[in-house]
Amino acid sequence: MLIDNIRLFLTIAEKGSLVAAAREAGLSSTTVSERLATLEAHYGVVLFNRTTRSLSLTDEGRTLLSGAKAVLAELQDLETRIRHGADTLSGPIRISAPIDLGRSIVSNVISTFTAEHPAISIELLLSDSYVDIVGQGFDLAMRFGTVTDSTLRTRNLGHFRRIVCAAPSYIAAHGAPQTPADLTQHNCLIMRFGTTLDNVWRFGTDKKPQTVTVRGNKIVNDGSLVRQWALEGYGIILKSELDVAPDLEARKLVALLEKHAAPPNPLQMMFPPGRAQPRRVRALANALSDAMAAREMR
Repeated sequence: MLIDNIRLFLTIAEKGSLVAAAREAGLSSTTVSERLATLEAHYGVVLFNRTTRSLSLTDEGRTLLSGAKAVLAELQDLETRIRHGADTLSGPIRISAPIDLGRSIVSNVISTFTAEHPAISIELLLSDSYVDIVGQGFDLAMRFGTVTDSTLRTRNLGHFRRIVCAAPSYIAAHGAPQTPADLTQHNCLIMRFGTTLDNVWRFGTDKKPQTVTVRGNKIVNDGSLVRQWALEGYGIILKSELDVAPDLEARKLVALLEKHAAPPNPLQMMFPPGRAQPRRVRALANALSDAMAAREMR
């Protein structure tokens, strides 16, 4: 029963509410609440901070979440090896990725991976904002830039340029900027990453950096939509080469200010703190790493 209650605790943490966890587990809210109380009584600690509007993990809850995921994953791996042989991978994987990257490269890797390992199920959540890997129960996440949370384990997937670009129709109507400073005279389509507005665009080398604060009439927290607006000729965007390479090759977008480009950005894979990942997570991480290495070599 303890293992079952720990599994239910993980579901509560992932879903963010007792009601959502009850719906996911096919139980009544009362039963979920009672079993959570039993688990808290077993450990003698409070696992969640509860208010009428929110549910958040306590420090003890975060410790249990990290350790429980590792223990349950090892149990599942052991059962799989006993039942199906040492080479079989099975079980669920939860992954978070940026929207454009997730819809293209990551989704293709997942399709191939699940075809090779049919006993694995993958839940892919796309977001260009910060995600709480531990609190939301992710096995791994991919994000551009430097990881500031020192408690997370990371794996560098390569360095990729961010490219200033626009559609030929926009350039025909408004001209092309010749220097980064010229961007202040253009309509720039701006991304929002969580609470951060990506309106300070960086150019130049590490020794001679230059920043320009851009403005525009459209702001969005969806990388796929900002790219679509650019394709439709509404303005200039700053996007990873991984996202716009096909559009540049097809001449649907035109790269701008290339001689002023900033150094490439790192793409990071992040894992929760704790013990080693389950074999299935390591296998998917390796597949994603191989896919990104192939892109970096182009």
